[in-house]
Amino acid sequence: MNAISFTTLERGKATVDAASLEALSAQIRGTVLREGDAAYDEVRGIWNGMIDRRPGLIVCCVGASDVVIAVNFARENRLLVCVRGGGHNIAGSAVCDGGLMIDLSLMKSVRVDVAAKRAWVGPGATLADVDRETQAFGLALPTGINSTTGIAGLTLGGGFGWITRKFGLTIDNLVSADVVTADGKLLRASQSENPDLFWALRGGGGNFGVVTAFEFQLHQFGPQVLSGLVVHPFADAAKVLSEYREALETAPDELTCWVVMRQAPPLPFLPAEWHGKEVLVLAMCYCGDAQAGEKATQKLRAIGTPIADVVGLNPFTGWQQAFDPLLAPGARNYWKSHDFTELSDGVVEVTTAAIARLPGPECEIFFGHVGGAAGRVTADATAFPQRSSHFVMNVHARWREPAMDRACIDWARGIYDAARPYAAGTAYVNFMPEDEVDRVEAAYGGNYSRLLEIKQRYDPQNLFRVNQNLRAKEGLRAA
Repeated sequence: MNAISFTTLERGKATVDAASLEALSAQIRGTVLREGDAAYDEVRGIWNGMIDRRPGLIVCCVGASDVVIAVNFARENRLLVCVRGGGHNIAGSAVCDGGLMIDLSLMKSVRVDVAAKRAWVGPGATLADVDRETQAFGLALPTGINSTTGIAGLTLGGGFGWITRKFGLTIDNLVSADVVTADGKLLRASQSENPDLFWALRGGGGNFGVVTAFEFQLHQFGPQVLSGLVVHPFADAAKVLSEYREALETAPDELTCWVVMRQAPPLPFLPAEWHGKEVLVLAMCYCGDAQAGEKATQKLRAIGTPIADVVGLNPFTGWQQAFDPLLAPGARNYWKSHDFTELSDGVVEVTTAAIARLPGPECEIFFGHVGGAAGRVTADATAFPQRSSHFVMNVHARWREPAMDRACIDWARGIYDAARPYAAGTAYVNFMPEDEVDRVEAAYGGNYSRLLEIKQRYDPQNLFRVNQNLRAKEGLRAA
């Protein structure tokens, strides 16, 4: 085996000799991959097809000890480090060019304590893995809306979805985490152990180490949930959105309703003449008794004259996967996002005008309504600061051909710029693409300075920087 060179951001090339690589392979229980190995391309591949990077080395970990060894190896050899959980992050932070990828995708265990309503989850688990195991016992964890997302990245950035208004963000249900820090130590972070690290992990992303296990509080919920879609002609969008925001003013925590604006996919319940035409979709979920849900959703379902209303009782695991076909891996994706304290007329005008200029059939804009239980946590209780009741807009440009890159990216950026005057100024880090490094400080608002202090304490050399990186003015190396 020859020596291998790894590109780093500060040092150009770092060379690791053959003996060191052989020693690494011998120490871990998992496997070490290099370019040319059979599984190399599969493991380095991630959800966003725009990202095509080639790590110098991939360490496929099967336990916390493998992670400790990989972190120590990277630090001692001054290698760039990236960490892959589910590989779903829009910025592609799971993979780097050169350097060492710590791959956690084999660490997928989910263990449920039914009596305690607790789950212990490995960092390679997807939301589908978590849902399947918890719902088998009538329990649930609030997570996101695409079941192929990795639990690790979702949690470290905050985590919100269909049942957040009732049960809080994913981080609000995090009890503890096992973390390998930059010095190779395995620490437990909780309210009573390393509480500063625990605070930072709840929204601060992958800046502080590699989480090897999550402990979550679960909630009695499911297995059936009142959920579904109400599809409207886009010509009625302004009226529908006006009545939508009015209906949400009195919505209970149990009710969540998101808006999706796009061209209609060929869904079986839509008349064929609507396939490929612009529509506005109200996607709703009620966390409670179905009869109460029918009453709570009545205002929303009475809006306008919909093309289709397919709200009904569904398995919660199925509803969690309802949008998966539209978000399958491999396509090219670019996102731009804003937080709003209200869905103002200006926001409605900007976004509805943009749907008339869709650059491709898979591009869309959605509004997620948060608040509820998540909004009753103080802004400084966790690193995630966006606690006031608000809407999250995500402009999702999605396409297949590289020749469409410019048109799709410009479309998303144009909407983002036009909507900026109405935005709250904060941002959800999990929705930030790789070119938004200048937004990190604003994303954390008043929590940013405390995050920097904790980053300096646990990762003073900024080993973990392939992420939405926290950069101190002095001391930390910039990515």
